[in-house]
Amino acid sequence: MKEKNFDVVVIGGGVTGCAIARELSRYNLNTCVVEREEDVCSGTSKANSAIVHAGHDAVPGSLKAKFNVEGNRMMEDLAEELDFEFKRNGSLVLCFAEEDRPALEELYQKGIKNGVPDLKIITGDEVRAMEPNVSEQVVAALYAPTGGIVCPFGLTIALAENACDNGVEFIFNTEIKEIRKAESGYELEADEMLLKASYVVNAAGVYADVLHNMVSEKKLHITPRKGDYCLLDKEAGNHVSHTIFQLPGKLGKGILVTPTIHGNLLTGPTAKDIEDKEATATTAQELAEITQKASVSVNNIPFRLVITSFCGLRAHEDGDDFVIGEADDAPGFFDAAGIESPGLTSAPAIGAYVANLIAEKAGAEKKENWNGKRKGFIRPEKMTREERAALIKERPEYGTIICRCEGVSEGEIMDAINRTLGAVSLDGIKRRVRQGMGRCQAGFCTPRTMEILARERNMKMEDICKNAPGSNMLTGQK
Repeated sequence: MKEKNFDVVVIGGGVTGCAIARELSRYNLNTCVVEREEDVCSGTSKANSAIVHAGHDAVPGSLKAKFNVEGNRMMEDLAEELDFEFKRNGSLVLCFAEEDRPALEELYQKGIKNGVPDLKIITGDEVRAMEPNVSEQVVAALYAPTGGIVCPFGLTIALAENACDNGVEFIFNTEIKEIRKAESGYELEADEMLLKASYVVNAAGVYADVLHNMVSEKKLHITPRKGDYCLLDKEAGNHVSHTIFQLPGKLGKGILVTPTIHGNLLTGPTAKDIEDKEATATTAQELAEITQKASVSVNNIPFRLVITSFCGLRAHEDGDDFVIGEADDAPGFFDAAGIESPGLTSAPAIGAYVANLIAEKAGAEKKENWNGKRKGFIRPEKMTREERAALIKERPEYGTIICRCEGVSEGEIMDAINRTLGAVSLDGIKRRVRQGMGRCQAGFCTPRTMEILARERNMKMEDICKNAPGSNMLTGQK
């Protein structure tokens, strides 16, 4: 069995794990991220609402409230530092009846206590002036101008790349099966690898309770909360400009309607507690629920333009709050567990908090040569005609369009494969440069993309996978 030693092992390559890893990379600590899939952003972080919440939903004084508001404040500067797409489009929480106004006022007061800036309650007519397609039944709404939208892939990958560039090692296709307390720190056992670490960070999503319970007598229990979504074509992307919520219930914030950072329209999620931590299949019944409930908020949503549906699992802990910090009876074992909504928004703040706890405990000093800047992908479609012509003259591969729906060139796919933590699967390419995310959903561009991946990675075509090993696209060649 191969053995490796680290100061810190972060379990989980989702947005929270990558945010913690990036913050740990500031310090003179030998850090690694262990991910059971072939890439970062392969679990909950890849299938969510892509919303940067303002922070008015969480119970005042909760960790959700604290890290949501802090993460929201950090997002703008982080987007500039790491070069990912983010926009403050603002959000509206709709009230449909006069008798529900007290609940809307309560939500406003929660937001004020949480420190959310610029909140206000507006009339139904003011809502419709902002969003003409909102239902005539709306009598009032809570307006939060600091709400935003982000690409969850772009955020997670940017955090991971910058962490890696600053010395963090990423170990993929490795599932931690057992964690044992050792004389000094912990031993983490995978199928063919033994990792030893002074400190462990548990950022394993829906499996965080399993790992925590290996080392602590104070047990956690996480319930996967299943949520289905419908994604509509960019033709529907301007149907609303703000993120439209309904007054929240006990299972969450209800069905939302929102533009995405890339110009699509997104509706969902449903909310159903399940037992299976791998059950990510959509159902016709749940998708019909989205259609029905979204139409309560927004008129004439063109559901004929749905190009795909997907499902994500939220990690709901029984305490209904994030579980963050060092376990009481397991020194050196740090949880970042129960990270459900608003986890995407909270991730940058959670990362800074957990990394600081570990650095203080380890007595680690900051690196003198740490570089918090990262350059994102070249986006020819955002260039002027002259800039694009100059790029293609210098690098002709940017003039060969592979994905017609999204206008993705061969050069962008090559960049996705060859840069820091480059893609090794088709989904890895898709999440980095949107190849296959358009209306044909990779129906035309997959074969050519496979050829490029095989060439750049020196792979056989039959070894190329959609995502993790075993999801091979081909069974062989005649």
